[in-house]
Amino acid sequence: MKIKRVYDYELDDGVRRSIQELLLNCFEEVYPKERIYYKQLPHFRYLVFNDEDILVAQVGLDYRVMNLNGKPVNVLGVIDLCVLKEYRSNGLGSTLLTEVEKFSKNKLIDFLLLFADNKNLYLKNGYRSVKNKCKWLMIDNESHSSLGLGNEEINELLIKEIGNVKWHNGELDLLGYLY
Repeated sequence: MKIKRVYDYELDDGVRRSIQELLLNCFEEVYPKERIYYKQLPHFRYLVFNDEDILVAQVGLDYRVMNLNGKPVNVLGVIDLCVLKEYRSNGLGSTLLTEVEKFSKNKLIDFLLLFADNKNLYLKNGYRSVKNKCKWLMIDNESHSSLGLGNEEINELLIKEIGNVKWHNGELDLLGYLY
């Protein structure tokens, strides 16, 4: 297996098609068929290729400042981590999370943050569920337009502390879209 870090603005058509096929395969009914992102492009990704150079796993990453209880925090968002069904249960998801964590060390990143319906992989890798009332920019997936602000507690929120800042429950303004 080979892991490559790639920036979305440098992807060629072949890799884009491979990412699109992987996302559609893993997220089936919910993922837009014509693109390689759900609401917004990530800043970069880690891609995992097998020995035949076929894309078998990926994760997108989005770096931004968020507002946690009135204070700015630096967050690396983990987006759309997925592994082809026939490659699951072989540690690839954990390998990608380890790669993200290694990248984040000694950088200006306070937290890794993600939203997940199935939390098992993330809890096993040191993430924890948190309860915060979140505010975010709502985006219409089909028209690519802003709809306003969402504001509610989201049960699928998980974080991992990377820096020296401690996470506190309360208000989290994502200062952008919901991953």
